[in-house]
Parts: sequence; C-alpha cells; structure tokens
Amino acid sequence: MKNNKTRFLISALAGLCLATPTLAAERYVTIGTGGQTGVYYTGGQSICRFLNRAQVQPPIKCNATSTAGSVSNIVALNGGEYDFGFIQSDHQYKAQKGLAPFDKLGPQTKLRTLFSLQSEILTIVARKDSGIDTIEDLKGKRVNIGVPGSGSRDTVDEVMAAEGWTNASFSLAAELKPAEMAAALGDNNLDAITYVVGHPSGAIQEALVNVDAQLIPVTGPAIDKLLSKAPYFSKESIPGGIYPGVDAPVPSIGGKAVLATMSSTDPELVYQLVKSVFDNLERFKRLHPAFKDLKAQDMIKVGLTAPLHEGAVRYYKEQGWM
Repeated sequence: MKNNKTRFLISALAGLCLATPTLAAERYVTIGTGGQTGVYYTGGQSICRFLNRAQVQPPIKCNATSTAGSVSNIVALNGGEYDFGFIQSDHQYKAQKGLAPFDKLGPQTKLRTLFSLQSEILTIVARKDSGIDTIEDLKGKRVNIGVPGSGSRDTVDEVMAAEGWTNASFSLAAELKPAEMAAALGDNNLDAITYVVGHPSGAIQEALVNVDAQLIPVTGPAIDKLLSKAPYFSKESIPGGIYPGVDAPVPSIGGKAVLATMSSTDPELVYQLVKSVFDNLERFKRLHPAFKDLKAQDMIKVGLTAPLHEGAVRYYKEQGWM
C-alpha cells in the first residue's frame, strides 16, 4: 500500500512537471479597443476569437479590453501595457511626428501598422429643438465633447481650435462616455453630442431612435482650412439610409481605423494575428455592419500613416499582395 502511494505521488509530480512547460509557453496577448458600444470593441473581441482558435504552438491567449480609445491606446502601446491597439489614422500620423497630444512622448517612430479597417467619421447629433443646424450653431450650447484621452476628443479639440473655440465657448462642455451620451441627450441635459466612429454605430442609433434629433454636417470655411493643413483628415460622408430619418449622406471629415503595434512585437505573433483575420475575412466582415465593405487590398494600403510591421508584410507577400 505504501509503495502504491509512493508511485502515485511520483506519477503526479512527473505529470505536473510535464504540464508546466506547456502552460508557461502559452503566449498572452492584449488588444486595446475603445468604448463597449463602438466598432473598436467589436473588432477586438472578434480578432481575439479568431486568434484563440488558431491551431498554432504554443497556443495564443488573446484578450480585448475596453479603453478610452486611440490616444490612450498609443500611450499604452508605448508603455508596453498592450500588444496591439486600435487607433485612428490621424493619431497614428501625429504619434509618428510627435505632434500634440503626443508631444510629451516624443515621436513614436517604432509604431507599426498591421492593417486598416472602416472609415472613422466625426459625427454630431443635435436635438431638433436646440436650434443647431450647422456646426457653427454649437457655440454657446450644451455639447458633449468627449472623454479626455480618446481619439474622438482629440479630433473634436482640433475642430474647436479651427473654429476658434475653447471649452468656455459652450454653456456646457461635457466629457461623457459614448454609452452615456444618448441618455443625456434624451433627458435634455445636452443639446448635442460628438463622436468619431465607424458607421452604423450603436451609440448614434440609440440617440436617433430615442430622441427627436438630427445629424449635423461638418462643413464650412473653418473645416476647409483644417483639411488644407491636416493631411491625416479627409472629406467623408455618413451614408444615408442606415439611421432612421437620415435618407441622404451627411458630409463630415474623418480617417481610417488602424490596428497598430510596436516594432519590437514578435513578428511570428503579428503574422499569426494577421493570418487569423485575413483567412477569415468574409466571416469577419459579417461581425459588424461597418466591416461589410472591407477589401484586403485596401486594408493593407489605405490609411497607413506608419510603416507595416514585418510580420504583417510576411503574410501579405505570401498572398502575393505585395
């Protein structure tokens, strides 16, 4: 009996020793996304599902976490907090050049791109009883300008500067999260909300369904001047027919969403992530309406204001795309 117990203990310890290297070899990956109502969050969760199912050794364990968005994701990438992060192409450009809001970090020359995704468009929703019909009408109103540290807020700050406004130009400059905006608009605590997002967006849908509101065009002399000096912005339109009461396209400005990393990230890890997305691209496109028009050839070229990571290049060359 004693010998049997001894043999059992030895076998258990041997099994533990054999199992330990496998556990230690697992690679853990974190993707910084955005608010839980936004496209970034859906994209991150979807990519992690693909990556977690990849038949690779050692296994990859991926987690996509909700964040404040582009600006905070870039700071986190620089600090090694995240392995990958969704960012707006304009913030990718600014980070590369060391422009505000990244001037304290300095030029992020080690920032790398994997691919771009949907267009990210500055979207303004205003209550119809607010007297807001143009972007100039926002002055003196109660406006949600966005969460500090988010890409959306940085874009709104640029538009405000172009218009010659500060926070004091509004009767209220709120800093609500995307998930809180529609309720505040519906409760008449705000006149307008702003959000840089891919469309269709759950947060914008909620505001237009539950509130007597309208989309406001982002046009005018100040916007034209901003576009002339900011190469990372382009003219965009929110498509008609995707929100109730919005039948025609609404002009605005924006850029592309980009999945980014740092040059130091393991090329094999980047390769496997890119492979997991493009090998499942048709399925990926069905996971959110904002992804439905994605094309592989555009994703590896359009909106890339930082160099491609070598791991991504390896996959694209294998596919004959480069």
